Amino acid sequence: MATQTIQTAHYKLYPSPRNTVRNVFEHQVFVPHPYALIDLDVMELAGKTTLFGACRLSDMKMGQVVTFELASDQAKFERLFTPD
Repeated sequence: MATQTIQTAHYKLYPSPRNTVRNVFEHQVFVPHPYALIDLDVMELAGKTTLFGACRLSDMKMGQVVTFELASDQAKFERLFTPD
């Protein structure tokens, strides 16, 4: 079965099969490491999150986009995440 893509104004997104929802939330972080392991469960975030493989349309850079329901979760992710 082909993966459905989502196109926004800034990204072409490829949903992770681990996502429990398909929403693209307002608060977003582009991680320019397409192969980095991002384990959102370990970070114990309060709201819903989604993870996508991504192509940034402005420069066609591949990476990942994490979207957050809550701005506080975005700040916590940015503080805790370090690419492997």
